[in-house]
This record gives sequence, C-alpha cells and structure tokens, in this order.
Amino acid sequence: MTVTDTTTTAPARLLGLLARDLPPDRLATDPRTLAAHATDRSGTHPEGLPLAVVHARRTEDVTVTLRHAHALRVPVVPRGAGTGLSGGATAGEGSLVLDLSGMNRVLELSPEDQLAVVEPGVITAELDRAAAAHGLRYAPDPASAALSTIGGNIATNAGGLRCAKYGVTRDSVLGLEAVLADGTVVATGRRTVKGVTGYDLTGLLTGSEGTLAVITSATLRLRPLPAATATLAAYFATFEAAAQASHAIARAGVVPALAELLDGPVLAAVDPALREHGAALLIVQCDGAGAAAEAQAVADVLTPLATSVRTTTDPAEAEALLSARREALPALERLGRPLIEDIAVPRSRLAEAAREIRAISARHRTPVFTIAHAADGNLHPIIVVDPALDRLPDAAWETAGEIFALALRLGGTLTGEHGVGVLKRQWVADELGPAAHALQRRLKQAFDPHGILNPGKAL
Repeated sequence: MTVTDTTTTAPARLLGLLARDLPPDRLATDPRTLAAHATDRSGTHPEGLPLAVVHARRTEDVTVTLRHAHALRVPVVPRGAGTGLSGGATAGEGSLVLDLSGMNRVLELSPEDQLAVVEPGVITAELDRAAAAHGLRYAPDPASAALSTIGGNIATNAGGLRCAKYGVTRDSVLGLEAVLADGTVVATGRRTVKGVTGYDLTGLLTGSEGTLAVITSATLRLRPLPAATATLAAYFATFEAAAQASHAIARAGVVPALAELLDGPVLAAVDPALREHGAALLIVQCDGAGAAAEAQAVADVLTPLATSVRTTTDPAEAEALLSARREALPALERLGRPLIEDIAVPRSRLAEAAREIRAISARHRTPVFTIAHAADGNLHPIIVVDPALDRLPDAAWETAGEIFALALRLGGTLTGEHGVGVLKRQWVADELGPAAHALQRRLKQAFDPHGILNPGKAL
C-alpha cells in the first residue's frame, strides 16, 4: 500500500487545478507579483512568499479557487488594495492570495431606494463620487478612502472621519453575497433598512477580516448629501485640553459629523507651520440643515478653551482644513515605518487616555504621535521606527502593550476600526475573556472547518 504525502503534493495539485479551471489571465506565480501581494500597509513581513495569486474578476473565480483550496487544505488570504494597518492581508509561504481588487464594478445605484450594489474591489471614494451624481453619498469615510476598497472596509468594519454621526461600515451594509470556505455562495441581509429574519450574518461577516467567508458583493446604504456644512478648526495649548473640549461638545448636545484631533508632533510632521499655532488641532464639522446653528454652538463651547477658533462654510476652505488630517499618515510614513495603534475608550476618558499615552511614551523613551477620532473616543497612537530594522524594537512592543492594557483598563478596546490582523492577536483573549473567545473560535470552526480562510488572523 502506497501512502501519498499530501503535504508536499497539495500545493502543486492546487496550482494545476487552478490553471485548468480558471481563465488564463487569473493565476500568477511570478516572484514580483508574489512579493507585491505578501504584505500590506502595516509593513508586516511574513516568512517566505505566497504560493500564487489569483486575480479574481467574477464570483465564479472565487468559488473555483475556494473549492479546490478547501479540498486540498491550502490556506487562502483574501486581499483588496492592501491598505490594511494590522497585517490582516499578509500572506506567507504556502498560502494562496485571492486578490479581489479586480472585482471593481458598481452593479447598481438606486436613487429611489438610496442604495448601491457593488463588488468588493470598488474604491471607497469612487463609490462616494458615483453616489454624489445622484445627490447621495456613501457615509463611511476612512482616511484611506482614495485607496481602500469596499471589501477591505467591510472586512475590518472600517470607521473613518464621519463615523461620529453616521456610524462605522457595519451601519451602511444592508446585505452581502459571500463565498464560504468550501465554495458555497450565500446571500445575507436584504435591500431594506429594517429586517430581523434569522441571525444577523451580515453583521457577523462585517469585521470578520476574511476569516469566515470571502465577500463578492455588497448592498450598501446611501444617504442624502447634507444641505449645508460648517467646519471649525481650533488650536489648543495641550492635547489633553483639546480632548476635554471634544467631550464638552458632546455634553452640549451637539453630534458633529466629524471631530478629528491631531497632536503637536503630528502637526509638525505634516507642516511645521501648523505646529506654531498650538500643541493640538481639533477639526469639527457639522452638517445638515442645522449646520450653522450647530457650528455656532460648538464655537461657543470651544472659544473659552482654545487658543484660537476658525469657522468656515466654504467647501474648498473646509477641505483645506481637513487636508492636515488626511495627510497625517503619509507624513508619518515619510519619517519611518509607523506602527499604528487603534484603541478606543469611553469619550469621557479620552483626555485621561491621552495623558497616560504621553507618560508611556516617556517611560519607554519611544516617541508616540497621536491622532484621534475625538467624537467617538478612538485614538491612533502611532509609533514610528526605523524602516531599515528587520524587526520592531522591544521598546516599541512594550509601548504598544502598555497602550493596549491602558485601553482595556479604561473600559475600551484594542481596536476601534483597523481590525486585529496579526499585530494584536496576542492581546485578543485579554479583551474577550475565555468564554467569549472560545465561542468565537467555535464560530470560526462552523464557517471554516479546515481553517483555510486567512489563518492566524483576528482570533
């Protein structure tokens, strides 16, 4: 009797089956393509290169790929634009990358029902522009909107600048088409805003980081463009003072569309001239028919607390104010390799978190640059290290670990919008607790019994 060594033959067999069953332009194995698909924007570098890349163009490409990979127990890493910041799209030796960026069609845009049906590779900002032609917009607005894909946003349940008022990605996802690990296509959700039939599989898949299924289309809620917009920029003497001011806005009963906070080191990285105005910048935007009145209420709150407050209703001027926020990460990437943390705390404890982060930074002698979605307590403490290093310094990891512990101690979370990926897995059990962590592992087993979907991520 001959025993077949499936460990060594499975990859070769998979490549043969994919070459046979996929259109000829779908499968790539050249080293340059493999290297380009091995990592993401997090800068995390797995060991080795992936086995191959499948450039999916239609749902059928995904079903064929997963059916064969499932049968042969070959791990599959779904991927969009590769803009993830937690290592969720990294692919090491022996894995197959399923690149969905070529599935980039807007299949339907309905002004009447205020929804769009899109493939996962549609760029977030492009959907927003398509909706704007009908007086609508796609509300989620991650800082990477010009680059990131809808599928990636759904995989991480991305937040963004406007989530204070309009919610995170999950709040705009009505339904999904997804392919399970064995190649089975399922439809979840619906085209209506309301609907409670069965378990909420749409909500479960949103934020699952490609570990439960591969999304091949999404039905998304659109919203009317606001009748008016007013934007404020306020500088403060300290980051903590700006954080306290942002909470004062909430106590005043105003729900801004966005409230973005940048500390002094970030301002200096973006433009040294900005740092001359203060040690922190808070940008607040109100929208809707009551934008002017809300902006005045915000100005009344901020003026006694800030060193300066500027208000504009001009869209071009507002975009210029927001450009400092959008340029923050690219500016830090020019300084080195950023390790971008993503904690969230109760809004009332935002200033306390900022103060503790500064103390952690000083204790480990590790510079930390901090950006925050202030209106929902989501902080991005960013550690920038020398990109020439082949591993993160111990001080950087120790700083990150203390920041995560701080978030949990203040009643917060390890990640508000970037996902767990590989960078935060070691702390997940601390937040979830043993019972919930075990339950989530059982859910993973139910969806993906052979563990082929994005293994080593999220849980």
